[in-house]
Amino acid sequence: MADNKKLAFLDYKSDQNVRWCPGCGNHAILNALQKTLAELELPKEKVAVISGIGCSSRLPYYMDTYGFHTIHGRASVIASGVKVANPRLSVWQITGDGDALAIGGNHFIHAIRRNVDINVILFNNQIYGLTKGQYSPTSKRGFISKTSPYGTIEYPFRPGELTIGARGYFFARTIDKEIKLSVEVMKAAARHEGTSIVEVLQNCVIYNDNTHQEITDKRFKDDRTIILEHGKPMVFGKDRNMGLVLDGTKLRVVTIGEGGITEKDILVHDAHSEDPTIHLKLADMEYPDFPVALGVIRDAEAPVYDQCAAEQIEEIRNKSKIKTFHDLVTSGEVWEVK
Repeated sequence: MADNKKLAFLDYKSDQNVRWCPGCGNHAILNALQKTLAELELPKEKVAVISGIGCSSRLPYYMDTYGFHTIHGRASVIASGVKVANPRLSVWQITGDGDALAIGGNHFIHAIRRNVDINVILFNNQIYGLTKGQYSPTSKRGFISKTSPYGTIEYPFRPGELTIGARGYFFARTIDKEIKLSVEVMKAAARHEGTSIVEVLQNCVIYNDNTHQEITDKRFKDDRTIILEHGKPMVFGKDRNMGLVLDGTKLRVVTIGEGGITEKDILVHDAHSEDPTIHLKLADMEYPDFPVALGVIRDAEAPVYDQCAAEQIEEIRNKSKIKTFHDLVTSGEVWEVK
């Protein structure tokens, strides 16, 4: 039986040695998740952490909660089943860009479309780490790897675009080493009813070191990223003098104080809008043309699959004449074999 003491993030750590490379961004993501659960005051027996295959998918071993290390690309299926079977659980799916968007791509988009109430943490390091350095569905075009020695000729998936295109209602983005921001978006994901996708820009120190360096380096991060907050103007920059405006149907970066631009001209972020048009534009922004959007980009309401399933079962049960197993086996055409 669970006690009533308030848990700290250390209470969510298992007794297993963490077997990730020193300096891997996964360490910070693990700490952020544990801090999130502690701040949400979730009892350990009400948390289930489900993963597929990959470096990121070792995370359930390091959580002192329920967990399931499943098979490649199938974590969305297992997580969905866990939530539908036991809606009282807070279900967290841990996956990587290869696990979720390649072999698991079909399951990923349909979990989003169904809007099952699960929280998906997508580690995006733009590489296959566990299998030793092949390019992944999010690797940049021209990326040189063991499976693309002359540079990949494929265009990458954009996880935000994919999420919103699959009729997703929650998408957020953070950076592995930005633990405070990660905790805030994970808490928002947990509070959202429906599928929550949190993309974490994560660094693989062995096979793709510094892949996000152009926007994560502290020397110019403030000028190359924008942290979105619902109800606040989309202002960014080291001097907080840049912002986003809508020019026709396109976003445009402007400098406050130039050309008559004031902060009143800057777009105000509406994460809760049902219309995903602006959310999609924000999710797709890329450096150097735009700052990369961080924080909660989309957080809208929609019917939730597991809740709808439970309501449908209850409605059918109340209408059905069959209440017991005996009712079932003696219903319809019945005959006796002698």
